[in-house]
Amino acid sequence: MTNIINRRMLIATAALAPLLALPGCATMNGGGFDLVGAIRRLLGLSAQRAFASLLQENGFFDSQIARISLPDALGGAAGNALLTAVLRSEAFRLRLTRQVNRAAENGAALAAPIVTEAIQTMNVGDVLGVVRGGPTAATAILQNALGPRLVETMLPGIGQGLKLLDSGVVTETLRLVSGIDFAGLRDDISRKASDGIYRAIGREETAIRANPAATGDPLITAVFALAA
Repeated sequence: MTNIINRRMLIATAALAPLLALPGCATMNGGGFDLVGAIRRLLGLSAQRAFASLLQENGFFDSQIARISLPDALGGAAGNALLTAVLRSEAFRLRLTRQVNRAAENGAALAAPIVTEAIQTMNVGDVLGVVRGGPTAATAILQNALGPRLVETMLPGIGQGLKLLDSGVVTETLRLVSGIDFAGLRDDISRKASDGIYRAIGREETAIRANPAATGDPLITAVFALAA
């Protein structure tokens, strides 16, 4: 398992590296700050920190904002009558929840390059609105720029994770429960993993905006300290 985690981290780090290499003191014509560059660096650092957390072992499972609950057909977050009939014990349900969150880690490793590409190429539009906006204004622009691509990109990795990491618990559950199949489970996890990634990036963006000087990045500090 450790080798898998290390490989995921290497993939994500390599994918996000171009964002961290962007100039830290670029200027616009007339000597003003490069606001687009500042937004991209803000998002790049936020994404790097978010993926570094989520790609740790049990990164999704241990996260208060990204943990993936079971689909409603499998008991959901609160549970229902199916829990008694199918997910016969809390231990079984916990095992299945861990499994779907581990599978999400596989998908997240594939998501990092897509996030990097989107940050480097996205049309920021209302630059001042993003700089002066709410605590997750830049993350919202990123999510809009990506649309459904993040979910679509993660599907193969999450499907592979469900099959390889602990296939027994998934196979048994899907055999016992009607109304959901493997593709349905994979799709549900992919959507929830995508939402979790954006929440994690948004949390990091919020923290950086609250204390931009702590990043040590002169462009982020200059632009977002003034905007505070």
